[in-house]
Amino acid sequence: MKTMTMASLPFYFLCFFPFLIISASTTIKISLSPFPHHPSFDPHQILNNLATSSISRAHHLKHPTNKTNTTSNSLLKASLFPQSYGAYTISLRFGTPPQTLTFLMVTGSSLIWFPSTFRYICFQCDFPNIDTPNIPTFSPKLSSSKKLLGCENPKCSWLFGPDVESLCQDLEPTSKNSTQTCPPYMLQYVSGSTGGFLLVENLVFPHKTFQDFLVGCSIISNIQPTGIAGFGRSPESLPSQLGPKKFSYCLVSRQFDDTGIRSNMLLETEPGSSDAKTPGLTYTPFFKNQFAKKSAFKEYFYVTLLNILVGDKHVKVPYKFLVPGSEGNGGTIVDSGSNFTYMERPVFELVSEEFQKQMGNYSRAREVENIFGLA
Repeated sequence: MKTMTMASLPFYFLCFFPFLIISASTTIKISLSPFPHHPSFDPHQILNNLATSSISRAHHLKHPTNKTNTTSNSLLKASLFPQSYGAYTISLRFGTPPQTLTFLMVTGSSLIWFPSTFRYICFQCDFPNIDTPNIPTFSPKLSSSKKLLGCENPKCSWLFGPDVESLCQDLEPTSKNSTQTCPPYMLQYVSGSTGGFLLVENLVFPHKTFQDFLVGCSIISNIQPTGIAGFGRSPESLPSQLGPKKFSYCLVSRQFDDTGIRSNMLLETEPGSSDAKTPGLTYTPFFKNQFAKKSAFKEYFYVTLLNILVGDKHVKVPYKFLVPGSEGNGGTIVDSGSNFTYMERPVFELVSEEFQKQMGNYSRAREVENIFGLA
């Protein structure tokens, strides 16, 4: 099996600059913050939580399931808040009048969805910081701008593919006035799942409103109490729908988890915006997986990994482990939801062997690796 190395987001300040070549006319600023998690002051417990979630995510990214089963200022901003289990959250406003909800920011998936209606059910969501009966939800009946997504709407095919008409039993190919709605969706994540129906709704920023924005209206979830803002490459993702020429975000240190300290996400859609690089920063371009047969692999942001150094020693890793192969496996992914860097076993062994050589005065703590699943 070829490698799919996940580059973790460092615990210190990190900037992420995917360049999406899509033309539009505004810039968005969003604040990121960590998702509230069960508070723990035990460093071993914290490490275990981070390792467990990252291992699950690494497996999910490498072995993805199908996507579904059945006036403006030139800058848009949003705040990102860091959370103790490794994720970051943003607040977005949907509807008329706007309703504010919190979302996990995820680069490994695309659809943006929120818990919806007072009948929203979330199984296995009894987390210490979650009041399950009172999970914040979006109320469609309170919005005058919500519309169910029709099966003939091109956005329906974003999730269900070009043959979506076959899923709409009452839709005739020649009919232009069909009221058949797009099929319900069911999404599977690293841990948990969610399902519901699709809406087109207003996404509201202070100086800009995006009409007919595709969003999932989930009515049932499992281990997934909070909505997700997908930042993948598919057309239904938040950045793809907003049409930015580029977007960027910086993540604050883990020492600010659950404190309310935030950083900004910027989405710039001004066609004439400069691509000039900031002096003192090092840039690495992102690329798409050109060989991917699985749709999920097309979601990811890849970087080219040329070599691996331990100290000043170059580790001789076979090239086949560093680039995507004919089946779409391999390559290096940057993922917002992972806290550790993961490598294929052959690559890991080569790196750890060289590390051990250079740390000859220390013994390897294999028992710790086994406890946290890091070996």
